[in-house]
Amino acid sequence: MSETKIFAGPDEGEWVATPDGNRRRVMLFTDELMVVQFAFEKGGVGATHSHPHVQSSYVAKGSFDVTIGGVTETVSAGGSFIVPSNAVHGVVALEDGLLVDTFTPHRADFL
Repeated sequence: MSETKIFAGPDEGEWVATPDGNRRRVMLFTDELMVVQFAFEKGGVGATHSHPHVQSSYVAKGSFDVTIGGVTETVSAGGSFIVPSNAVHGVVALEDGLLVDTFTPHRADFL
């Protein structure tokens, strides 16, 4: 990376459709860390998957049934969760919602 971007406004970044029918936009990233927003409509599913990155997620809007390693909990606006490296995880939006995810290291597949 030639220059590190350390601030992002609320309308920056291009929304991209995800394979499971939701939307995401990369807000910021360095080699070590990435911040991504994910938008869901009520009933939207973040398909079960895993990746080597450690992920932390903050529920900025709405509520989600979050499954990590076979355990499901409901997490609402203001709550958060961590996904360990390679843990199988997914979400179901119980209402329109927005997740703010961070990944370490960054997800090259999102760039």
